[in-house]
Amino acid sequence: MGLTDFIKKQFIDVLQWTEESDGVLAWRFPMAGMEIQNGGTLVVRESQMAVFVNEGKLADVFGPGTYKLTTQTLPVLTYLQNWDKLFESPFKSDVYFFSTRLQLGRKWGTPQPLTIRDKDFGMVRLRAFGMYSYKLADPKKLHTEISGTRDTYTVEDLEQQLRNLVVTSLSSTLGGADVPFLDMAANQQLMSDKMREGMTPVFERYGLALDAFAVESVSLPEELQKAIDTRISMGMMGDLGKFTQYQVANSIPLAAQNEGGLASIGAGLAAGVGVGQMMGDAMRNAMAPAAAAPATPAAEAPEVRLEKLKTMLDKGLISQADYDGAKAEILKKMIG
Repeated sequence: MGLTDFIKKQFIDVLQWTEESDGVLAWRFPMAGMEIQNGGTLVVRESQMAVFVNEGKLADVFGPGTYKLTTQTLPVLTYLQNWDKLFESPFKSDVYFFSTRLQLGRKWGTPQPLTIRDKDFGMVRLRAFGMYSYKLADPKKLHTEISGTRDTYTVEDLEQQLRNLVVTSLSSTLGGADVPFLDMAANQQLMSDKMREGMTPVFERYGLALDAFAVESVSLPEELQKAIDTRISMGMMGDLGKFTQYQVANSIPLAAQNEGGLASIGAGLAAGVGVGQMMGDAMRNAMAPAAAAPATPAAEAPEVRLEKLKTMLDKGLISQADYDGAKAEILKKMIG
């Protein structure tokens, strides 16, 4: 190799990054002891930014465009090097290219259940999963805080750091939110908005702009889920006394189909008629404060019981045989 070829290899005329693969956030232009020709060309494509670092200090940042590298286009370097405006010699400087493309479909999740404080349930342990997207907004911050002087810094390199930030923010955001957890869990969009609001300044600290944040699923411990299901069921039932009477009324036709009919159940149908009322009273007493004395249901008069039996016969809830058997039992107790 001749002296002329050797000299040519020592100077860089064009600096550019073609991004041959996805997933790279920062890429250092390979200098290998070479010098940038003063008056050379810097090409920064759309969705890119370039940063010059001189002697370990961040100098200039270039957005998309084509630049002729002179003392006029590198004012900070001019100041650092004390260049004269007519100085034409080559110079050395590290050049980093950064991708500002949107990074889509990034996954986040809680590897272990998080414990947060909730208005309704006190302490709650939950797990959550979702997706987010972001893009680089300030290469200076990313270079200073995270990527540093590495030749290549990828999306995967940043992934673990971001996941830890998301999990930390999830705990503080939900724990300090005024909205009860149940309301947010029922409305995942509300939960996503709360999380995005809390995560935005965290991403900005590292020069990143959070584009979207979504909560796709929230899971609770089995015991808490059962407690929530019980509360929902109680709300749907409403009046427990009426609900119990309804269940008993529905079970009477089924019992009448069994061998022996209702007359075979304990003291017969007469005892079964008051089951709904007694169960309802028992449930109400159980739900009443402990200081209140349980009320003793008054015994129904035989005439009232016979009237109820006749009504049930007319509605087809019991058979004629069941009615006759229960009626005979009541009359027997009346006569003695």
